[in-house]
Amino acid sequence: MLSGVRLCVRSPWKAWSVRGMSWSPRQINRWPSDQLSDSPADSPRVLITGGLGQLGVGLAQMLRQQYGKENVILSDIRRPPNEVYNMGPFVYADVLDFKNLRELVVNNRITWLVHYSALLSAVGEANVALARTINITGLHNVLDLALENCLRLFVPSTIGAFGPSSPRDPAPDLSIQRPRTIYGVSKVHAELMGEYLHHKYGLDFRCLRYPGVVSANTNPGGGTTDYAVQIFHDALSTGKHECYLRANTRLPMMHIPDCHRATVEFMQAPESRLSLRTYNIAAMSFTPEEVAEEIRKHLPNLRVTYNPDIIRQTIADSWPVRFDDSNARQDWGWKPAYGLSEMVTDMLAAIREKRENAGLTIS
Repeated sequence: MLSGVRLCVRSPWKAWSVRGMSWSPRQINRWPSDQLSDSPADSPRVLITGGLGQLGVGLAQMLRQQYGKENVILSDIRRPPNEVYNMGPFVYADVLDFKNLRELVVNNRITWLVHYSALLSAVGEANVALARTINITGLHNVLDLALENCLRLFVPSTIGAFGPSSPRDPAPDLSIQRPRTIYGVSKVHAELMGEYLHHKYGLDFRCLRYPGVVSANTNPGGGTTDYAVQIFHDALSTGKHECYLRANTRLPMMHIPDCHRATVEFMQAPESRLSLRTYNIAAMSFTPEEVAEEIRKHLPNLRVTYNPDIIRQTIADSWPVRFDDSNARQDWGWKPAYGLSEMVTDMLAAIREKRENAGLTIS
């Protein structure tokens, strides 16, 4: 019996909506082989949820460059800054409001859905009930919509999907996970639900486990790896940084241009090339001490002190030291462009320019 579930029945003739129904409809799980196509004739119509977080705006810009401004719709529950609003279509979307999401998908003829709405690791631990609601209930809504409308659905995962019993150096795509944060638990749930719905109903579900993402364009958003963003701002504003992790805490990281490019290339990859539905992607792995030393090559007077926060340090100690992303490299050609030195140079230049444009002093 199916109650509260929506199916994307992979038939060229019909898709049944069963949210709220109390019986099981006859199911046709796959498109006939002569109807399958890895490359849609038209440009995708993309909806990005949680678009005002760290990743949404930059991804929207990259997708708009390839598919046109009007084909990529950014959404969030907050009012966008003027510069974001003027970049292209922006709409209000609450991932907990299924009817609102359905109207957006139907009215805008959405074919790709990128689901970025989530509470991150440290913030989620401070409000588990809210994290459970947004990260799991919101996920179920977008899964239902993707099934109903046969969308290509991207849901990011994270290094936080691994736990203390996972292999850490490196962590492979397939291994014991068992995370100990609500954020990690919700991401494992997303990975498994997406894979299940792919195998049972043919949902085109795609997921990348992101490392810590380093960006100059957005403020830290409550993640355990946020020190790797804040240290650049502090280096140029005060010349001093207090780090909430131990100096030798090694974690996998990635510069945001690589993160966006990986996401776009993965979404564009033909289904026939995907041996998995969830992949690790990697670029570099460093400690707070190592990134501070690299920054000192540009700003020799940077002073860093270490005052480990027990919650974030415990989380970081349960995460992988490095990712094994060999499957992503082999299956769909993933290759990062930025190492530590290139990332540091780019971050300092970008933040310096922002501070100069804002009339702020530089240390």
